[in-house]
Amino acid sequence: MQSIPVDTARLGVLRCVNGPEVKFSNSETQEVKKDRDGNPVYTVAVTVRPDGRRISVIEIAVSGEPKGLEPGQVVKVTGLTAFVWTMGDRNGVSFRADTITPAHTSGTHTKGGEA
Repeated sequence: MQSIPVDTARLGVLRCVNGPEVKFSNSETQEVKKDRDGNPVYTVAVTVRPDGRRISVIEIAVSGEPKGLEPGQVVKVTGLTAFVWTMGDRNGVSFRADTITPAHTSGTHTKGGEA
């Protein structure tokens, strides 16, 4: 899988669409996906609007539950990376970040918030 660092400054204003949702590695058994350190992985849908273009929604995975996110809130995404993937005849791009926090928050955070 090829990883590509993403410059979030070029994505315009980033807004949270929904609160963090736990990601499942197996939807049938409801097994929660974990990162290599054993932390649960969450996804957050975020709107992006680069250079006044039309708005797109991307889902960003993050380790640990991000705290303080509300729909419509401007967020800060750090360490955003895009991953190009292929599975059989399907392909796409997925996104992962080190942290997703409310834009007005300052200070240090653990991965994804207070995991």
